[in-house]
Amino acid sequence: MPLPTLEKLLVGFLREETAKAGFERLVVGVSGGIDSAVALLLAARAVGPENTLAVLMPYRTSSAESVRDARAVVEVAGCRSELIDISPMVDAFKEAAGCDDPLRAGNKMARERMTILYDRAMRDRALVCGTSNKTELLLGYSTRWGDGAYDLNPLGDLYKAHVRTLAAHLGTPREIIEKPPSADLWPGQTDEADLGLTYEQADLVLFRIVDQRGRVETAAAELGVPEEVVRRILRRVVRTQFKRNLPLICKVQARTVGIDFRFPRDWMS
Repeated sequence: MPLPTLEKLLVGFLREETAKAGFERLVVGVSGGIDSAVALLLAARAVGPENTLAVLMPYRTSSAESVRDARAVVEVAGCRSELIDISPMVDAFKEAAGCDDPLRAGNKMARERMTILYDRAMRDRALVCGTSNKTELLLGYSTRWGDGAYDLNPLGDLYKAHVRTLAAHLGTPREIIEKPPSADLWPGQTDEADLGLTYEQADLVLFRIVDQRGRVETAAAELGVPEEVVRRILRRVVRTQFKRNLPLICKVQARTVGIDFRFPRDWMS
């Protein structure tokens, strides 16, 4: 899809769905990474910079470059911003819970950030705009009820490569586009090291087996990727399916929320 058309589609999605829910404003958590940068730029074009709030929420181990890059994209968007240091909240939890596991602490950071975004959304009568891309969603590379929680998401059907291309089109600062993707949960962390594969590999395999419904053996041969890599990606997609769905409800009555009682979010509006 041509980039101007894609931009128009995503901006229109954010504008229309925000209005249909009865809101005029959007809140975006901005990390200094490429996904949140693109989401912020789209949000500002959809509802206007004056109706868009960027929230920067570093932890004490977050890199200085992350805050610098987040401020840079806020300047491009021309919107309001707030910086809230989550260190006191997270450190209090770690001490109270006796938590020295980096993964648990990282999940706490992601969930702490989400509570702040929803607090700001309530204060400003706004919706929370998500920043997860399709690659992350399919691989389950997010924290449930943390960065995986939001009201609407313009990037959820775009693979990482698409986000990079769109970022350049929208005028995202070059430093953000070129740096290694990282959730910045601890010093030196990168997404690709966590995943054990590159986003380029993941995008190609996921597109072939999800969008084109390809077989593992065929995808591996056509892409020149070891079959074990394709199977590992597929196992990850299957293992994290629960993250992409609402919690299960035990069916007891004739019409059950999420099973038989299913309507669009703007039902009867």
